[in-house]
Amino acid sequence: MSYAEVWLVIVGCAVLTVLIKACGPVLLGGRTLPATFTRVVTLMAPTLLCALVVTSVLAEGGSWSVGAQTGGVAVAGVMLWRRLPLVLCVLVAVLVTAGIRAVA
Repeated sequence: MSYAEVWLVIVGCAVLTVLIKACGPVLLGGRTLPATFTRVVTLMAPTLLCALVVTSVLAEGGSWSVGAQTGGVAVAGVMLWRRLPLVLCVLVAVLVTAGIRAVA
Protein backbone atom coordinates (compact mmCIF):
# COMPACT_ATOMS: atom_id res chain seq x y z
CA MET A 1 0.00 0.00 0.00
CA SER A 2 1.51 3.35 -1.01
CA TYR A 3 1.60 6.50 1.09
CA ALA A 4 -1.04 8.09 -1.11
CA GLU A 5 -3.41 5.16 -0.51
CA VAL A 6 -2.80 5.27 3.23
CA TRP A 7 -3.55 9.00 3.38
CA LEU A 8 -6.62 8.49 1.20
CA VAL A 9 -7.92 5.90 3.69
CA ILE A 10 -7.18 8.23 6.63
CA VAL A 11 -8.95 11.18 5.01
CA GLY A 12 -11.85 8.93 3.99
CA CYS A 13 -12.25 7.68 7.56
CA ALA A 14 -12.12 11.25 8.89
CA VAL A 15 -14.81 12.41 6.46
CA LEU A 16 -16.99 9.40 7.24
CA THR A 17 -16.63 10.06 10.97
CA VAL A 18 -17.71 13.68 10.56
CA LEU A 19 -20.70 12.62 8.46
CA ILE A 20 -21.79 10.02 11.02
CA LYS A 21 -21.46 12.49 13.90
CA ALA A 22 -23.43 15.12 11.96
CA CYS A 23 -26.34 12.73 11.26
CA GLY A 24 -27.64 12.88 14.84
CA PRO A 25 -28.20 16.63 15.11
CA VAL A 26 -29.42 16.85 11.52
CA LEU A 27 -31.94 14.02 11.86
CA LEU A 28 -33.19 15.01 15.32
CA GLY A 29 -33.52 18.70 14.52
CA GLY A 30 -33.64 19.82 18.16
CA ARG A 31 -36.12 17.16 19.29
CA THR A 32 -35.36 15.09 22.37
CA LEU A 33 -35.01 11.34 22.22
CA PRO A 34 -37.60 9.13 23.90
CA ALA A 35 -36.56 7.73 27.28
CA THR A 36 -36.03 4.23 25.84
CA PHE A 37 -33.50 5.46 23.31
CA THR A 38 -31.76 7.63 25.88
CA ARG A 39 -31.21 4.60 28.14
CA VAL A 40 -29.83 2.59 25.22
CA VAL A 41 -27.48 5.38 24.13
CA THR A 42 -26.28 5.80 27.72
CA LEU A 43 -25.32 2.12 27.89
CA MET A 44 -23.53 2.03 24.53
CA ALA A 45 -20.22 3.59 25.66
CA PRO A 46 -19.62 1.24 28.64
CA THR A 47 -20.60 -1.74 26.50
CA LEU A 48 -18.15 -0.78 23.77
CA LEU A 49 -15.41 -0.21 26.34
CA CYS A 50 -16.03 -3.65 27.86
CA ALA A 51 -15.87 -5.28 24.43
CA LEU A 52 -12.58 -3.55 23.65
CA VAL A 53 -11.07 -4.54 27.00
CA VAL A 54 -12.14 -8.17 26.67
CA THR A 55 -10.80 -8.54 23.14
CA SER A 56 -7.49 -6.85 23.94
CA VAL A 57 -6.99 -8.90 27.10
CA LEU A 58 -8.09 -12.30 25.82
CA ALA A 59 -7.10 -12.19 22.14
CA GLU A 60 -3.66 -13.30 21.01
CA GLY A 61 -3.31 -13.00 17.25
CA GLY A 62 -6.26 -14.79 15.72
CA SER A 63 -7.19 -16.94 18.71
CA TRP A 64 -8.35 -16.57 22.30
CA SER A 65 -5.78 -17.04 25.06
CA VAL A 66 -5.16 -16.20 28.69
CA GLY A 67 -1.84 -14.54 29.46
CA ALA A 68 -0.10 -12.30 31.94
CA GLN A 69 -2.16 -9.28 30.92
CA THR A 70 -5.33 -11.21 31.80
CA GLY A 71 -4.15 -11.58 35.38
CA GLY A 72 -3.26 -7.90 35.62
CA VAL A 73 -6.61 -6.78 34.28
CA ALA A 74 -8.46 -9.18 36.59
CA VAL A 75 -6.65 -7.81 39.64
CA ALA A 76 -7.32 -4.22 38.53
CA GLY A 77 -10.98 -5.05 37.93
CA VAL A 78 -11.40 -6.42 41.44
CA MET A 79 -9.60 -3.41 42.91
CA LEU A 80 -11.80 -0.99 40.96
CA TRP A 81 -14.87 -2.93 42.04
CA ARG A 82 -13.73 -2.40 45.64
CA ARG A 83 -13.51 1.35 44.81
CA LEU A 84 -9.76 1.73 45.26
CA PRO A 85 -7.99 4.68 43.58
CA LEU A 86 -7.47 4.33 39.83
CA VAL A 87 -3.75 5.11 39.92
CA LEU A 88 -3.20 2.41 42.53
CA CYS A 89 -5.19 -0.09 40.45
CA VAL A 90 -3.13 0.62 37.34
CA LEU A 91 0.13 0.37 39.28
CA VAL A 92 -0.83 -2.95 40.87
CA ALA A 93 -2.04 -4.29 37.50
CA VAL A 94 1.32 -3.42 35.92
CA LEU A 95 3.21 -5.08 38.78
CA VAL A 96 1.05 -8.22 38.63
CA THR A 97 1.46 -8.48 34.87
CA ALA A 98 5.23 -7.99 35.12
CA GLY A 99 5.43 -10.51 37.94
CA ILE A 100 3.53 -13.16 35.97
CA ARG A 101 5.74 -12.56 32.92
CA ALA A 102 8.88 -12.81 35.06
CA VAL A 103 7.78 -16.13 36.57
CA ALA A 104 6.52 -17.67 33.32
